[in-house]
Formats: sequence, C-alpha cells, structure tokens
Amino acid sequence: MLKDITIGQYYKEDSLIHRLDPRVKLFAVLIYVITLFMHKSPATYVMSLLFLIIMIKISKVPVKYILRGLKAIAVILLFSVMINMLFIPGKPVIQFWIISISAEGIRTTIYLGSRLIMLVLGTSLLTFTTTPNELTDGLDKSLGFLNKVGVPVHEIAMMMSIALRFIPILTEELEKIMKAQTARGIDFESGGLLKRVKSMVPIIVPLFVAAIRRANDLAMAMESRCYHGGVGRSKLKPLKYEKRDKMAYIFLFVFLAAMIYLSFFSPWR
Repeated sequence: MLKDITIGQYYKEDSLIHRLDPRVKLFAVLIYVITLFMHKSPATYVMSLLFLIIMIKISKVPVKYILRGLKAIAVILLFSVMINMLFIPGKPVIQFWIISISAEGIRTTIYLGSRLIMLVLGTSLLTFTTTPNELTDGLDKSLGFLNKVGVPVHEIAMMMSIALRFIPILTEELEKIMKAQTARGIDFESGGLLKRVKSMVPIIVPLFVAAIRRANDLAMAMESRCYHGGVGRSKLKPLKYEKRDKMAYIFLFVFLAAMIYLSFFSPWR
C-alpha cells in the first residue's frame, strides 16, 4: 500500500508535458478541475476522460504507474460509492430488507466516482511531470500579484513544494520502520481493527522523530545557504514562455470553450 502513494513523486522523462512552463501546467490543472465540476452530461465526462488520456500519452508516464496512485484512495472511493448508493432517494431498482438502491443513486455514484478518479489522476500528473523547484517557481510567478497586498507568495509556494517533496520521503521512512518492526515480531496484517490500530503505535513515535530530524536537516541546509525568503532572490533558470507554451494556452482555452458548450448549450447535456 505504501509504495502505491505516488503523490509528490516526479517521473523523469523527456516529453512535451515535462518541457512545458510550470505556469502552463498549473493553469491546465486549474482548468481541468473547474471543468470537472461543470459536468452535466455523459458527453462532458467523455471529453474530460479523452483530454486526460491524451495528456498521459503525451507525458510518456507509464499508465500502470499513474493508475497505481488510485490504490491509495480506494477506501475513500469505496466509502463515497456506498454513501451515495444507499442514501440518495429515488425510484428503487434494488430492494433488500431495509436497503434500497435507486436509479438516481446509481447514476450519481457513477458520476461522482468518475469525477474523483479523474480529479486524482489529473492533479497527480502535475507532480509526475514537474519538479518541486519548477512547481515553486511556477506558483511564485503565477501568484506574484498577491505580493502587492502583503501575501508572502514565495514562502507559501516553498512550503507547498517542501510538503509535496516530503510525502515520498516520509512514505519511504515509514516503510523502513514497518519492516524493522516486522522483523521484531510485530504483525500488522492479522487481527481485528482494534488490534491493527494498536500495532501502529510502535510506528508513530519513530516516524514522528524521523520527520522532525528530516525537517531539522532541511532547515540547517537552507540556513547554511543563507536562504531568507524570496525578496531580492534571483533565479538560475528564470521562467520564460516558449512557443509551445503559447500553443498549450490556446489548446486549453479551446478545451474550456468546448466544455462550456457541452455543459450549458449542447443538446446532449
């Protein structure tokens, strides 16, 4: 399960998506998330799925590697499916004792499940194709106008980047601790829910200590390099839009226009 957590991991590859300006990719994720909540018909879901498939194909990130991240949200997805199927009212199509499942519940479950899956895959593709440094620079540039109203954009972007970078690091640390505790005779797989919760106690303290140690090492490294925030800080590789970035913006606006049409004006909505 731990190796299935792919959030924050970067997949090194030479693809068009990898070479795009991080500001373009951030804008693409924003557009994609907005359009996911505009869905009102099967046509919009098909369009979003087609867009996602094209982006994955262009990124050259293996499909099995991307889909592996869905295992980490399997419990949340299953819980969402059960809640929607059992509690959304409507004309019942399945009736068993006090359990009633309506056609509206099934339809809503399919729509929400598809939306959640595409949301996770679409946003994960950002971290698969963008390094933490690029993500920080992209957020800093994209939200730079907020500096005028006193918002510390660079510091916020840096914190988000560090948090994303720490996810795979702490996941690896957790896996090492679990292997060490398993070698000492602790069983994490068998027993009831209460027993499994108790077996996690010997993991929490070492993981907490490891997280503090890693954070302290990072703070010392940043301090030794005289890091004092983004004020007056220059870039080794300043962001600059290329022709491919401008073409990507045009493609994104065309996609947004198509989704608006399918959602509000199309006869298939």
